[in-house]
Amino acid sequence: MLFLIARRIGAGILTLLIVSAVVFFITSLLPGDAAQMILGQNATPETVAALRQQLGLDQPLLMRYFHWLTGMVQGDFGTSFASHLPVSQLGGAAHSRPPLNWRVSPR
Repeated sequence: MLFLIARRIGAGILTLLIVSAVVFFITSLLPGDAAQMILGQNATPETVAALRQQLGLDQPLLMRYFHWLTGMVQGDFGTSFASHLPVSQLGGAAHSRPPLNWRVSPR
């Protein structure tokens, strides 16, 4: 019984690794440059290159995946581009307030 549980957990972890790798690599094949999209069409090549370096987009694809995966394992989900806050803080803030339907429901 313990062997079966360990086998299921191992299969689940392997599935998560495969799915995360496939999604990560497929998103890297999408057209366009993330740094260019963030800065807009009028950005100079120097500012695009600086942002690519800041975001780690100048590193090889496997290195970026390794850094992303180790960050996920350690609980570092990155920084939001919209609010410039850690994503882990944003998730906690969203769950700390009651749902909208609680706030607008009649008493």
